[in-house]
Amino acid sequence: MKPPVAIIGGSGISNIIKGQRLTVGTPYGPTPPLTVGELEGKKVIFIPRHGENHSAPPHKVNYRANIHGLKKLGVERIIATNAVGAIDQRLTPGDIVIPNDLVDFTRSRHNTFYEGPPVTHIDVSEPYCPTLRGVLTSANGSSGHESVEQVVMACTEGPRYETPAEIRMLRTVGCGIVGMTGAPEVFLARELELCYASICFISNMAAGLQNSLSAQEVEDRGRDTTRILNDIIAEAVREIPDRRTCPCAKALASAQLSKPERAREGGKIA
Repeated sequence: MKPPVAIIGGSGISNIIKGQRLTVGTPYGPTPPLTVGELEGKKVIFIPRHGENHSAPPHKVNYRANIHGLKKLGVERIIATNAVGAIDQRLTPGDIVIPNDLVDFTRSRHNTFYEGPPVTHIDVSEPYCPTLRGVLTSANGSSGHESVEQVVMACTEGPRYETPAEIRMLRTVGCGIVGMTGAPEVFLARELELCYASICFISNMAAGLQNSLSAQEVEDRGRDTTRILNDIIAEAVREIPDRRTCPCAKALASAQLSKPERAREGGKIA
């Protein structure tokens, strides 16, 4: 059977598939309950990033357990959904964005599987899988939505929103959108040689670009965008090629100071 595709997202996206529910044990703790089903003729696994009932705030999500659990189930490709605020004023609430780069401003999260030897320096010159990004961009275009290309995501610690001064700083360093869940997820996926791409929906304008920010506004916008995201993801899953030809599958080949087999032991990846 072909390896399953994983979708990471919120409660609204979970309705995209129906199927078996299970929890996976990992060295980093159990995953939240996953749903294993089919979409467009392919096996798909949905994982609620924040756990059931959105119980974990962004800085407390067990990112390592989530990614490790997907790897354990044989996943090779991950499509992640993220609610973000717009810094780039070409963007407006309701827009869909597929970011091409990320700046990590988080501080307290476990951001690697390789805490000890062997030392592993993963290459993230292209943090998002180019194949998955291309498939998502094409699917977004097919849905009638224009894609703003070359958008950099900033990931902040949360759970609070950013200050206007922080948003001005993020704009200065070239960030066009800001969220709280993009990192370390993307880096952990690369450490396990998984393809990963993000599809973001603009839930609000960032601090200082509108009068105020409310969690309810973000939730409402996410609910309104769910159908559109589900359609785009379904189209993308259908178009994902069977074979991987991107560099993601060989990310460890030039990243470690010893052989990948030893790295998987030292980093508890096996």
